[in-house]
Amino acid sequence: MPQATLERPEIREQVPAPRSGRRSTLGAKDRTFGFMIALPAVLLFLVIAIFPLVSSIGTSLYNQSLLRPERTFVGLDNYGLIWDEFVARLGTTLVFASLSTVFPLVLGVALAMLLNARMRGRTILRGALMLPWLLPGVVVSFLWAWIFNDSYGVVNHVLEILGQPPISMLGNPVGAMAAVVIAKTWHSFPWIMVVALAVLQTLPSEQIEAATIDGATRAQRFRYISLPHIAGPVTLVAVLEFIYNFGNFDTIFVMTGGGPGNSTTTLAVSLYHLAFGSYELGKASAMGALWLVLLAIISSGYLLLNRRLEK
Repeated sequence: MPQATLERPEIREQVPAPRSGRRSTLGAKDRTFGFMIALPAVLLFLVIAIFPLVSSIGTSLYNQSLLRPERTFVGLDNYGLIWDEFVARLGTTLVFASLSTVFPLVLGVALAMLLNARMRGRTILRGALMLPWLLPGVVVSFLWAWIFNDSYGVVNHVLEILGQPPISMLGNPVGAMAAVVIAKTWHSFPWIMVVALAVLQTLPSEQIEAATIDGATRAQRFRYISLPHIAGPVTLVAVLEFIYNFGNFDTIFVMTGGGPGNSTTTLAVSLYHLAFGSYELGKASAMGALWLVLLAIISSGYLLLNRRLEK
């Protein structure tokens, strides 16, 4: 008699089918909640950034002054009236921004290399070198204006002690530009130094030791090991510094006011004189609009450079 075999029926787990309607409802709720969270920030941005920008561009199309209540629509005439002034001040701005970027960059990297080496008191020295960056720009400008003052400045006092004739740094075009660049360099180099020093401390010490054993000099170690290692971050910092210097106002306005003549009048100072010296809001807005386009181009270049370095 054959033996009956008992087969155990398969037990399959019943997985409930996803409910697409519920999932889409949750997604819609999440999107709505995210929108409500971001709405106050968006409204604040529109009020403090977009509305003044649009209003300024609209004002550039009118002949408007703070001295008279009415305004007249003139189209693009304001842009033609300030074009020569814009081109002239653009050259001065580029000179100031370039010099005020190159010198802090060189000084900051050099000090970062020095502070990265093993030396006594480097912690105290790092803190001391950060002091210029902690001071407000206006304070730094007044400090250096006092140092370069023709009558009671520190520079001429030292020259008098040494028996040398006094110099008028702020009284001639070349000296005034040199003075504002020196002041801006002293104020800016610490943060470039901090970035370069932070990147240098991520450099493996084995590379430096191997290069030293192979007979590489200090200059060769810097050129072929340290410099390539810090090139990317320092380049981005330099571009940011150039953008900031391109719109710098307080250093030049406090120290020289744009003079002597117009030798240190940058776009920022020229726009201030148009708006609050001549009270020509239409022309000042036109210059601001051209300045905005130029800054947008420079900022786009920075973003492209940043994206390329991240790859």
